[in-house]
Amino acid sequence: MPNALPPAYAITPPNRPLTGRVSPPGSKSITNRALLLAALAEGTSHLTGALKSKDTVLMARALTEMGVIIEEPDATSFRVTGTGKLAAPSAPLFLGNAGTATRFLTAAVATIDGIVVVDGDEDMRLRPILPLVDALKSLGIDADCPTGCPPVTIRGTGSFGAGRVEIDASLSSQYVSALLMAAPFGDGPIEVALTGKEIGARGYVDLTLAAMRAFGAQVEARDDGTWLVQPTGYKATDFHIEPDASAATYLWGIEALTGGRIDLGVAADAFTQPDAAAQAVIASFPNMPEIIDGSQMQDAVPTMAVIAAFNNRPVRFVGIANLRVKETDRIRAVANELNRIRPGLAVEDGDDLIVHADPGLMQAAQRNVTSRIETYHDHRIAMSFALAGLRIGGITILDPACTGKTYPDYWEMLKGLGVELTAGN
Repeated sequence: MPNALPPAYAITPPNRPLTGRVSPPGSKSITNRALLLAALAEGTSHLTGALKSKDTVLMARALTEMGVIIEEPDATSFRVTGTGKLAAPSAPLFLGNAGTATRFLTAAVATIDGIVVVDGDEDMRLRPILPLVDALKSLGIDADCPTGCPPVTIRGTGSFGAGRVEIDASLSSQYVSALLMAAPFGDGPIEVALTGKEIGARGYVDLTLAAMRAFGAQVEARDDGTWLVQPTGYKATDFHIEPDASAATYLWGIEALTGGRIDLGVAADAFTQPDAAAQAVIASFPNMPEIIDGSQMQDAVPTMAVIAAFNNRPVRFVGIANLRVKETDRIRAVANELNRIRPGLAVEDGDDLIVHADPGLMQAAQRNVTSRIETYHDHRIAMSFALAGLRIGGITILDPACTGKTYPDYWEMLKGLGVELTAGN
């Protein structure tokens, strides 16, 4: 983990193409899935290529509080030893604003014989979880969340039930993944079914299924919205975690905005994560499409939106309503901060985001716009708007430390490429 960061970073446009070799960190999404599945397995699993960040540290800490032994042989590995079941923790599980950890563990702790409280920080306490809690109740599990958001209290009996469970996944695919990963501990086969065909970022369910199968689960996709999971539990295994495609979007953005070339060490089509689809969109800059459907690459939308500010034509982002319930309301945050750079640069249209592109911004490095970018405790807002500072003078990113959630070395990466960052207040 990097040293403490200043309250703000002012970015000096490099005025040259940025080139170099950058290895993106491991995938947060896959790391947290692998940590949980390894913890639920009996025996020792070796996880390599893993991300060590705020979100994964919170997940690992919670698992150790439930009797799992987790060792860290090096900076990108975990050695996880489980007994095949979790034990009730002695205190509430605190998961900060880690959405994956909170949703996944809410279902996983329902396999415990005992009372567990899953909680987070003030931002997490605003993020909906009621659809998942309602699904657990339908399996006979005693669970409640009075506000519809964390904290969630689960009074488990050691049984995850059996039969069919329906889930409304329109707000988050994480609800589906949470149920699927706990389902191998059912008293019999469990059928997980969507109540409708709408699901945010379906590709992340595919990541879940692949990880489950690697740890020995038997799961069958019956149709586009139904999965049958057998009560197999999990087996310890060695598992390699691929680089983070969401992190890669910033590197592709650097290429697009500076005309440079970044060697990631992995081709875009080698990623299994859905955000990798953003590479083709970013590569089309400065002629990005007029309409971009962000429904299946949600974490890449802030990156693409900042790049779109410099595009040759306006861009409308659709299918992104779920961005309103991320670490912050990302639609509003992106619009607010683009308008801080130039009034009228972006507008919210219902749950769409319209970026009124201004190619003239590409020549703005010589004029100081004096934009102090609010990041709303959101790592993706900080990292995305740092890209604007590669072309526009006067961009300052507040609370740069928030990138520690998924990319602790982000600022060191920029410095390594030759970007001048000046610490400020």
